[in-house]
Amino acid sequence: MSRASGVSTAAAVFLTVAVGCGTPEPRDAEIARPNIVVIMADDMGYSDVGAYGGEIDTPNIDELARGGVRFNRFYNTARCWTTRASLLTGRYPHQVGLGGGITAVDQPLGEPGPRQGYLDESTPTIAEVLGAAGYATYMAGKWHVGERPEHWPRQRGFDRYFGLISGASSYFEIIRSQPRIRQMALDDDAWEPPNDGFYMTDAITDYAVRFVDGHASERRGEPFFLYVAYTAPHWPLHALPEDIARYADRYQRGWDQIRAERHARMIESGIIDESYTLSPRPPSIPPFTEAENPDGWARRMQVYAAMVDRLDQGVGRIRESLRAANLYENTLILFLADNGGSAENIAGRDLNDPAVPIGGRGSYVAYRAPWANVSNTPFRRYKSWMYEGGISTPLIAHWPQGITEPGRTSTRVGHVIDLLATSLELAGAGDVPSLSLEGRSFAGVLAGRVGETHDALYWAHQGHRAMRRDDWKIVFAPVNDRWELYDLSVDPTELDDMAAANPDRLAAMIEAWEEWARRTGVQTISP
Repeated sequence: MSRASGVSTAAAVFLTVAVGCGTPEPRDAEIARPNIVVIMADDMGYSDVGAYGGEIDTPNIDELARGGVRFNRFYNTARCWTTRASLLTGRYPHQVGLGGGITAVDQPLGEPGPRQGYLDESTPTIAEVLGAAGYATYMAGKWHVGERPEHWPRQRGFDRYFGLISGASSYFEIIRSQPRIRQMALDDDAWEPPNDGFYMTDAITDYAVRFVDGHASERRGEPFFLYVAYTAPHWPLHALPEDIARYADRYQRGWDQIRAERHARMIESGIIDESYTLSPRPPSIPPFTEAENPDGWARRMQVYAAMVDRLDQGVGRIRESLRAANLYENTLILFLADNGGSAENIAGRDLNDPAVPIGGRGSYVAYRAPWANVSNTPFRRYKSWMYEGGISTPLIAHWPQGITEPGRTSTRVGHVIDLLATSLELAGAGDVPSLSLEGRSFAGVLAGRVGETHDALYWAHQGHRAMRRDDWKIVFAPVNDRWELYDLSVDPTELDDMAAANPDRLAAMIEAWEEWARRTGVQTISP
């Protein structure tokens, strides 16, 4: 099946119109249209990489930060598939059919609308838009926005694809006993890993490099878009022995000390300032000195760190492939995460063999809330929550030919919906009104200008809700059953609820959120 054969009627109309307009001129006569590489980590917290305060060894990602721009107020949507939907379309997930869960291959398709369970076929993806603008398009990694073959990446604008179609999976094998079989694919065909010698992170890197090399030899002269969606460090905790060994004894001092050290490094590096008070350890998490089996807990974080380390090694290999092809200088690399660190406990899945050391093939555990709280330093809460710990992501932009004053930190408030708008501007494709983008381009920030900004940003997922306008933010968590209000200019870690002192502001923001919810198709849960 060809790429175009699976494109919906509405998307096909867009593509025909866009292609009919001809290939756009470069945005700057001095700089050709850049290649664009988006690299996304899965379930990785705000402070895990070295450039954002982490003690994990990430020299390749850190070098991107030193030679580029770090954004310290950038957001995702707090969940795997919702962030991917927004990245691909420049719109909020409810607008493109993914306000609920993913429809599995053995389930009936949902009704068209916010909860249909797969990416809306009438909304062009970033691959379709850039493909129409003359870009080659490639993807390696986790798709997770549609499991049926008619919803796979090649049907949504990608020239080549390799990776995991659905969600979390073993890094070493396909586990047939899982409730939902994890499907992998190469282009349009189902693909299964070999019995031995396979590791998911390396396989994703292998194909990303293969796509770069193939482009350099077969389509040189054309710009390309490459989306690398790693599954690391999402559970299960699986890592290679040599990577695990590098972190021996690093986490024996426990989550309290590691978190305090990260906080100090973050302030020292300038990614945050002293107004970012370290949020207290939740009452549900004991002091590390009182934890049962501290060696087992340390091992969990040791393996998690090894997974991030291997991801960073993959980033290094991608960079080297770009250099070898003489494509590095005019390639924009963006690195981010799909949500905050995950507090999920997967013990009930009955897939773990307790005789296998954590990290090995046959083990199946997560690092859970104590270490997720460290990953999200200095913020509160985790993946799926709308507090800053759930929705804050590192974003690093690196582009030697296009970024001025490399090594700086940007305070521009942004969101994953901005990636398509930014790519569109850099590709010289101009404004395409039919896209109805919610995002705003941050291309100006890369060039040292202020750039476009948002009037407000909104979130909604499984009863959790939030809105940010200027430096004020409202948050609703189902467990609390009420709206909270925070002034992020003085309280960026959301420790002082100002709702009672500002009833008018709270009411106005709730009204704005409800209007957005009606406009975008969010199905609300009444407080």
